[in-house]
Amino acid sequence: MRLFAAVLPPAEVAAELAAEVDRLKGLPGADALRWTGRPGWHFTLAFYGEVEEDVVPDLSDRLARAAHRTPAFPLSVAGGGQFGHGRALWAGADGDLETLRLLADRAEAAARKAGVPMGEHRRYKAHLTVARSRDAVEVRPYVELLTEFASRTWTVGELALVRSNLPTSGVPGEQPRYEVVARWGLGPARRIGSQEIAGD
Repeated sequence: MRLFAAVLPPAEVAAELAAEVDRLKGLPGADALRWTGRPGWHFTLAFYGEVEEDVVPDLSDRLARAAHRTPAFPLSVAGGGQFGHGRALWAGADGDLETLRLLADRAEAAARKAGVPMGEHRRYKAHLTVARSRDAVEVRPYVELLTEFASRTWTVGELALVRSNLPTSGVPGEQPRYEVVARWGLGPARRIGSQEIAGD
């Protein structure tokens, strides 16, 4: 299974970001970017790649412990930037970024202890991808608009383990489908079950 750990913004925050993305799509050259759909909006904490099914229970147990050791914290979607000369355009985060980083580190450590190969550790940079491009694109006007954006603040209360199902139809522009495999409440909480998130 292709898996990652993530923080998912609530519906009302996603709606605010959707309005901002609609503004960005009105800029010249917006059709040169592949815009991610709302189901794909998340702050990835740790990307695990392909994980063997027999490893998932141990990974899940360790993620549950990581969640229970981390308190709930305030977060908003705010600002933005780009990676790779416009190959990824993203919205940023504001709030208790120290705890967000701690949760990301714990999500990565959980995978390493479960035997998931994670490669080199890098300092966590909170970002939510809103568009991608195969080629270098001038995205400065988009970044300038995103810099002014800030959503409402919410309390992050759970850690999600998400499965990414890559497109198989070959239809250009088809997006991955994301399925929440499990959720764990932050602080001394319990697993919250699973939920399907279908792509646009």
